[in-house]
Amino acid sequence: MIFTRIGLVAALALAPVASFAESYNVTVVAGHPPVFRWVRMITESFIPTAQAELEAAGHTMTFSEQYGGALAGVGEELEAVEAGLAEMGTCQALFDPAKLAVQNVTYYTPFVSDDVRLIAETVNNLHRTHTEMNLAYAENGVVYLGAPIGIDDYTLMTNFPVTSLDDLKGRKIAAPGAAINWLSGTGAVGVAGNLTTYYNELKAGVYDGVLVFASAALPGKLFEVAPYITKMGLGAQYAGSICANATWFAGLPTEVQTALVTAADAAQVWYHDDLEAFVEVALTKMAEGGATITDATPEMRAAWANGMDNAAKTWATELDAQGKPASLILGLYMDAMRAAGATPLRDWDKE
Repeated sequence: MIFTRIGLVAALALAPVASFAESYNVTVVAGHPPVFRWVRMITESFIPTAQAELEAAGHTMTFSEQYGGALAGVGEELEAVEAGLAEMGTCQALFDPAKLAVQNVTYYTPFVSDDVRLIAETVNNLHRTHTEMNLAYAENGVVYLGAPIGIDDYTLMTNFPVTSLDDLKGRKIAAPGAAINWLSGTGAVGVAGNLTTYYNELKAGVYDGVLVFASAALPGKLFEVAPYITKMGLGAQYAGSICANATWFAGLPTEVQTALVTAADAAQVWYHDDLEAFVEVALTKMAEGGATITDATPEMRAAWANGMDNAAKTWATELDAQGKPASLILGLYMDAMRAAGATPLRDWDKE
């Protein structure tokens, strides 16, 4: 089943399931441990909101929270939900690009905006108003509930000072998923990595730096092994959301479905309020811990952006050939961001 914001009310109204008091036992899965905000939002906002909404409707729901690889690893959550091992979970587009290809649109369009709330709201609205954005979920037996996981502006953290792009030549820099494409044209060697391995591999010298966001760099203590932080303005991103098993969700009474969507909306607000309050704190604490933080010059940012391959167009063209609406989503996303006041360094969709 595909739910958009426009179609959701109508779809729920047609649900044939009778409404009477029920008690539900639900498993929710996330590959990351609960130290990360997108996992904490489930515990601290999604679950209590869902329980309150359900209690008001005469239902109860007990959650079994399976995090940190207990049931599924990072990037395996969608498969766990699809298979029914969990009723709900974080569908991580960034780490499951084969199945959630078009959801990675922001990671193919860097240097668009550092406004994480705007990006999350834009991607959420695309899911709510465009059927094409939900096709990937339907193909994989899940339903988009919401709670988009916004990622604050990516920085460059290195174990060497960076005063120009020339300093990156020959250096090994780790990045997650499609973000490796951002290193094209810099002379750096991109290495695939993620937050669960960055600290140890930086310490061991596997690579010289990482592309990472401040809100995760502080709890990960990355400033201890990569103390040079260059704020490049690579952009905030969308990484995933909460999804539900489609068959299970379709069998729920209307008010239960509505309660879960309402809980996802509440989790979105909680998450971004908490995130925005923490970013500056994170940068301040890393500086206090010995990190050197510098802002890249506009010239350096422009040189990086202009030297990159347009991976977005290649990505969209390849997915279009597979029958996926990537060019459409790319255009819709860039148009929405520009209309909201963003000033991308490159118009990736128009080149």
